[in-house]
Amino acid sequence: MKNLLVICLVGLLAVCCTSQPKEKTFVAEGNPLITDKFTADPAPLVHDGTLYLYVGHDEYYEGQDTARGGREFNITEWLCYSTQDMVTWTDHGSVLKPTDFSWAVGEAWASQVVEKNGKFYYYTTVQAGEPYTGKAIGVAVSDSPTGPFVDAIGAPLIHDKMTDNGERGWWNDIDPTVLIDGDESWICWGNGTCFLAKLKSNMVELESRIDVIRLPRYVEGPWLHKHGDTYFLTYAGMGGGRENIQYATAPGMNGPWTYRGELTHMAENSFTIHPGIAEFNGKNYLFYHNATLTLDGISGAIGRRSVCVDEFTYDKNGMMNPMKQTKRINTNK
Repeated sequence: MKNLLVICLVGLLAVCCTSQPKEKTFVAEGNPLITDKFTADPAPLVHDGTLYLYVGHDEYYEGQDTARGGREFNITEWLCYSTQDMVTWTDHGSVLKPTDFSWAVGEAWASQVVEKNGKFYYYTTVQAGEPYTGKAIGVAVSDSPTGPFVDAIGAPLIHDKMTDNGERGWWNDIDPTVLIDGDESWICWGNGTCFLAKLKSNMVELESRIDVIRLPRYVEGPWLHKHGDTYFLTYAGMGGGRENIQYATAPGMNGPWTYRGELTHMAENSFTIHPGIAEFNGKNYLFYHNATLTLDGISGAIGRRSVCVDEFTYDKNGMMNPMKQTKRINTNK
């Protein structure tokens, strides 16, 4: 009887172990970086020797090619990948969905994750439901970079009634980026208008008023980072009829911001482009998306994008050198 009990326990343990989902790994062979899913709006985070990459999952649906009124985008979850060498990557799957926010009704648009005091804060773009209106920015929190993430405040951090509608109306509160600079933390966002505010130390409330940064040809997708003593604001700007990546610099987060020009040109086959910048293992990387991937016979398009990455460098004055997008992953090796 005792032997039978031991056999049963061993068998149960084996079933439990094999039923746990196994994280997939893959080797990056070129751009696009991820080839089994359409992905967009890359946001890198470097933590404890690992680079984590958060992306939106562009999903095809029947009739998408003839969609009108903004329905080209069908993004219902955020995915996470990680690497320690930019070659071998681990697919951690879905780590957050708009449905994880009780006040949201959909649309997993651009986001960024930052770490502070052992907590990971996921700043996201979603469509808000009543009593809020339009696009909104939420924040979820986790003890791990791969989740699970939970809504930190039970309401939007930023919603339409908090900002001037400007030229983009009810959907200008999108694409959050956050920079932690010593004891200060800042959040920047916006489509058509570039908004900036200081966060409280708890990372889930605004401390300052909301200001506007006026940038040439600004469209959306801001990304904040710091190199040396210089602050960088990189963004999707209007190029030759489609978005390219441009940037400005400042001596401090309160400006003044000086326009520096184009960092990289328009993305192949894509109207949009979205920067994500990280320094990792002594190199500087620009993540972005194009729309060159064909998956299961379905080609890339405005709502079927593909994340890429290339290395960039700084010049002797500390400015970013223009970067050429490549089919291979350009790491200057």
